[in-house]
Amino acid sequence: MGAGVLGYFGLRAEPPAWTLGLAPALILLAVLVARRAPHAGWCIGLAGAAALGFGAAAWHAWAAPPPASPPVRAVIATGIVQDVDLLPQGRRLTLAAVRFGPGEPEQPRTFRIRLRANDPARPVPGDRISVRALVRAPMAPAFPGAWDFQRAAYFAGQGGAGFAIGPAEVTPAAGSGGALSGLRTTLEARVAAVVPGASGAVAAALLTGGQSAIPRDDLAAMRDSGLAHLLSVSGLHIAIVMGASFWVVRLLIACWRWLALRVDGKAWAGIAALAAGGFYMVLTGSQVPMQRSFATAALVTLALLTGRQAISMRSLALAAAAVMLLAPEAVLGPSFQMSFAAVLALIAGWEALKAPMARLRGDGAWWRRGLIFAAGLIMTSVLAGLATAPFGLAHFGRLQWYGVAANAVAVPLTSVLVMPAGMIAALLMPLGLEGPALVVMGWGCEAVLAVAREVASWPGAAQTARPIPGWGLAATGFGMAWLCLWRMRWRWLGVPLIVIGLASPALHRPPDLFVSGDARLIGVIAGDAMWLQRQSGASALTRDIWLRAHALAEGQPMPARGEAAGGAVACTAGACFLRPLTGGPEAVLLRGDPPDEACGRAALVVSAEPLRRRCEGSQAIDRFSVWRDGPHAAWFTPDGVRVVSDRTWRGARPWVPPVPLPRGREELPPAPVE
Repeated sequence: MGAGVLGYFGLRAEPPAWTLGLAPALILLAVLVARRAPHAGWCIGLAGAAALGFGAAAWHAWAAPPPASPPVRAVIATGIVQDVDLLPQGRRLTLAAVRFGPGEPEQPRTFRIRLRANDPARPVPGDRISVRALVRAPMAPAFPGAWDFQRAAYFAGQGGAGFAIGPAEVTPAAGSGGALSGLRTTLEARVAAVVPGASGAVAAALLTGGQSAIPRDDLAAMRDSGLAHLLSVSGLHIAIVMGASFWVVRLLIACWRWLALRVDGKAWAGIAALAAGGFYMVLTGSQVPMQRSFATAALVTLALLTGRQAISMRSLALAAAAVMLLAPEAVLGPSFQMSFAAVLALIAGWEALKAPMARLRGDGAWWRRGLIFAAGLIMTSVLAGLATAPFGLAHFGRLQWYGVAANAVAVPLTSVLVMPAGMIAALLMPLGLEGPALVVMGWGCEAVLAVAREVASWPGAAQTARPIPGWGLAATGFGMAWLCLWRMRWRWLGVPLIVIGLASPALHRPPDLFVSGDARLIGVIAGDAMWLQRQSGASALTRDIWLRAHALAEGQPMPARGEAAGGAVACTAGACFLRPLTGGPEAVLLRGDPPDEACGRAALVVSAEPLRRRCEGSQAIDRFSVWRDGPHAAWFTPDGVRVVSDRTWRGARPWVPPVPLPRGREELPPAPVE
C-alpha cells in the first residue's frame, strides 16, 4: 500500500479515472487464484495492495477542494474561529468560512492568521472575527525536489496563512467552532494560569497536542537532545492514558463486590480504556502518531480481551493500512515514517530479545526485576533511536548523539510523574481543583526541560549532516522492513540495503545554484560555503532549507567586489562570475546591465530582475522564469549546466498552481530553455 501511495505522488500528471478500479479487481483475482496457487495469489495480492494505496491517494486528491487564491493586497478577512494556538507572543487563529471582503464568496478552505502581539482580543472557537490582514497562499518548495508545502496544505484543507496588520473585531459565539476546539483552548488557558512559562507550555502540549506556545530555544533543546518525541503525543502518551484508565476502572469494579460478581471487570476496563484513548486522540488533534498508536492500542486491547497475542506485526500492519486509507499523504511525512519505523523496530526487538529477557528474569528477585526494567528502558531508547535516525536525517538533516542518555531520565519522568499528574488535573478541572496536580505536572515538565537543556549543551549533541535523498530513504525503509519482518536467515539481506541507504548522501549531489520563487534570494555553492544574494523580504526558511541541503550552518553574503572561495566567485559592480571548482562552465549573476563578456559566452545567466531579451544566447533564470515556473536549481558538470524548474519537477498536479498569465495578455512570454 505504501508503494502504491508513493507511486501516485511520484507522477507528473493525474492518472486516468479507470485506475481507481484496479484495486478491487486485483484483490478479487488474488482471492480466486490463491485457492489453487497460493504463491501466485500472494503476488497478485501484493499488486492489489499497491493499487489500493494508489487509488486511496488519487481519491483523496480528487475529493479535496481546489486550492485557494488569496488576494495579493491586504484585505479585511472575516471568518469563524476554529482553533486558537497560543504563541510565545500573541495568538494564531485557524479560520473557516473565510470571506475576503464584503460580498466575496466563502472560501472552502481554512486559513491561519497570526494576530498582532499587542492585540487585546481574546477570541475562542466559535467566535466570528474580522481583521485586516495580509494573506498568502502556501509557499512552493524551496527548490525542486524539496519538501512540498503546497501539497501538504492541499491535503490538510488549508488555503494559506498570513498576519494581521490591524486590530481584530470579535463577535462572540457567532458560529460553530467545535466543542473539542473550545475544550482544547480552555485546557491550555487553565494550564497557563497555574504553570506559566516554558514548563506550562510543555504541559499544555502534552494535554492538547499544541506546541506553538513553547519558546523556540526550548524547542531546539528538546530536538537536539533527542526528546522532541515527548512533545509529539503518540504511543507513550496514549499507553499511559489507556493503561491508567484500564487499571483504575478495573480496581473500582473490583472494590464494588456486587458489581464485580456480575460483570467482567477486564472487559469493562478495556472498553473504558478505549474510550479514554479515543477521546485523548481527538482532543490532541488526531495526528498521525496518535492515529497509529490508537489503532495499535485498540488491537492490543482486543487481543487482551480475547486471549490472543497482544503485540504483533499484524497489529502494526493493520494500523498502517488504516492510516494510509484515511490519510495517504501522511506516508510522505516524517511523522508517519518515524512513528512506524520506531514501533517496527521495537516489536522486532521484543521478539528477538524475549528469550534472553526471560533468562534474565530468572527467579524474579527484586534486583532482577530492576535490571530488566533498566535494560528494557535502554534497549527501547536504542532501538527507537536507531530506527528513526535515518528518517530524521532525511527530513531534518540532524543527528542527536545523546538521545539514549536523555531518554533514560526524561521518559521515566514523563511516565511516572508528568502524565499521571496531567490526567488527574484533567479529571479535576470540572470541579476547579486542578491546581495542585498541575503544579506537580509543572515540576515534572521543568525537570524534563532541564534534562533537555543540559544534554543539548554537551559537545556535539546535535550534528548537521547531508540529508538522505528519497531513493536512499526508500532503500533504508525497505531494508528495515526486510530485516524486521522475516524470521529466517535471509532477513540479514536487509542490512546491505540499509547501508546503501545510509551511504546515499555521498552518492547524491544537491544543486550548485538556487533561485527562490520570488528571486529575492539567490544562492551558489563555491568551495565549502554558500554565497547568498539576498534582497529585502527574502524568506529565511528558504535560506535554511538550502543550507540544510548542503549541511551548512550559515551562508555568506555575496561579495561586493573582488574574489572569494579560491577564485570560484569573482564580483564586479555589475555582475558576479561563478566558476565551478568541478571544472564546469561559467555562470554569471547579474547585478545590473549585462556585461559584454556574459551574454552568449556564459553557460548560464541569473538575474533577480527581468532580462527582457537583454542577454540572449545563454540559458537564463530571471524574475520572469521563477514567476512563471517557480524556484529553479542548477547543477554544474564538466559537460554543461543542467537547469530544473519546480514546475518541471512536480508537473501538473492539483496542488501545483497553474501557469500565471501576464496581465492584459493572452499569450505567455517565451519559456526559458530547460
